Amino acid sequence: MKILFVPVLFIFLLFGCQSVKVTDQSFSSERLIVQKLKDHVYLHTSYLQTQTFGKVSCNGMIVYDKNQAVIYDTPGDDSTSAQLIAWVKDQLHCKVVAIIPTHFHTDCLGGLAEFHRQGIPSYASLRTINLAEKMKYVVPQKSFDTSLELTVGNQKVLVDFPGEGHTRDNVIGYFPSEKVMFGGCLIKEVNAGKGNLEDANLAAWSQTVTNLKNKYADAEVVIPGHGKVGNTALLDYTVSLFAQPK
Repeated sequence: MKILFVPVLFIFLLFGCQSVKVTDQSFSSERLIVQKLKDHVYLHTSYLQTQTFGKVSCNGMIVYDKNQAVIYDTPGDDSTSAQLIAWVKDQLHCKVVAIIPTHFHTDCLGGLAEFHRQGIPSYASLRTINLAEKMKYVVPQKSFDTSLELTVGNQKVLVDFPGEGHTRDNVIGYFPSEKVMFGGCLIKEVNAGKGNLEDANLAAWSQTVTNLKNKYADAEVVIPGHGKVGNTALLDYTVSLFAQPK
């Protein structure tokens, strides 16, 4: 494994008059990149080989406080999950207290078995659990209905089902203390195409994201399931991309 440490990397993503700064590329290998977004938030990006879209970069989020961490979405395989867990332990000096797949597709829970092997509890919506069982995937352990609140150190960690869109079970994560939203595959990066629509509810998608924007109006950073991190302009773009003709 080759580890590259880059002292400081500034990436300015301009959406209107706002920007989001990725402050540090903390870890990079052939399969995994970890980058700092805010004091207690990191972006993890891994790669998934697909038949339709080729090699796809897949985002997840790490939030931490007081030697505890919560991860949203696994990498696509167990070996990369092991790499991610080791990085959190060795570099953040944190115990991973929860893994939260945000829907049932492989880019969210393909590496879940490694988390279970290491005794890390998994949480997912009952919808996700039912769909994972149906697909004979590794099944998350603990369920919730429409929302979940956990604690990481002294901070709240939220999970919310805002409605159907990319899938029937897509949820989002929110870290109130840093005002960071992990939108997962419900949210598109600016100028992205519509992507995988196999399990989508196209009629509901735009309104779901509108509701999400209204509920989390204070969000400063928004992480899409694939592509570049931004701000609430990603929500606006997703609303317009899936707006239904009147």
